[in-house]
Amino acid sequence: MRRIAGTRKVGHAGTLDPMATGVLVVGINKATRLLTYIVGTSKTYTATVRLGESTVTDDAEGEVTATRTAAAVTDDAVRAGVVALTGDIEQVPSSVSAIKVNGERAYARVRSGEEVKLAARPVTIHRFEVHEIRRVRDGEALDVDVTVECSSGTYIRALARDLGEALGVGGHLTALRRTQVGPYTLDQAHTLEQLAETLDVLEMSDAARALMPNRELSEAETTEISFGRRIAAGAGAGTPEAATADKPAAAFAPDGTLVALLADAGSYAKPVLVFAPDNEKRGNEKHGNEKQTGQ
Repeated sequence: MRRIAGTRKVGHAGTLDPMATGVLVVGINKATRLLTYIVGTSKTYTATVRLGESTVTDDAEGEVTATRTAAAVTDDAVRAGVVALTGDIEQVPSSVSAIKVNGERAYARVRSGEEVKLAARPVTIHRFEVHEIRRVRDGEALDVDVTVECSSGTYIRALARDLGEALGVGGHLTALRRTQVGPYTLDQAHTLEQLAETLDVLEMSDAARALMPNRELSEAETTEISFGRRIAAGAGAGTPEAATADKPAAAFAPDGTLVALLADAGSYAKPVLVFAPDNEKRGNEKHGNEKQTGQ
């Protein structure tokens, strides 16, 4: 992306596992400052879980560590196991993950032959929907096609592993596709090849408008915020709550330009980030190179 966009200022809002496909949100230039607020948003995936086989990585990239027959596992049992893994749960991440253990990635420790045990962490599975259950390997294994909508930090590989263990047959992930990150969907995404041909990206103002509550500013408010001054408080559109530093509102000038992110502080709103200083031409902000968020 640095080569395609012609800039070194490129960041992302969360990588994908090597075998996974789908949405990867990338920020370019000033839009990298929005990534902090995208990382913690919910994600949606489509996946296939193989029941009857366990692997060292909890997905198809790893060596098979155990094979058990799933011939006696019924469709109803699979669906009941999925229900038990829905909602607020404690999840132990896959040992082959990017989580750091004493300063080193867990996957690096595993690949060096070390046994790694990670602590459980709370995650929320908003939706865990079964679409199809297929008998494979002469009926000895099951492939289960699912959709998962979950909180940030959830490991779909771990869901596959835990579903298999709950059913007593083991499980791992054979396919994974991320279809949505926050408000950004697969329909908006482009391949690297497509982006190399045409750098078709989402305008930073449009990205912010979709991501967080909106506040429309007057010309006077725009000038004040552009200089980093506070203005009267006001919750963004679509939310009854005050904007906070963690969940700010996107503030827009009358011409639609993204001016700043605002957090309420008592009776005032103060800028968390300012994108368009008053001494810049907002046309440059809107049409220049430092405008973009892409997937």
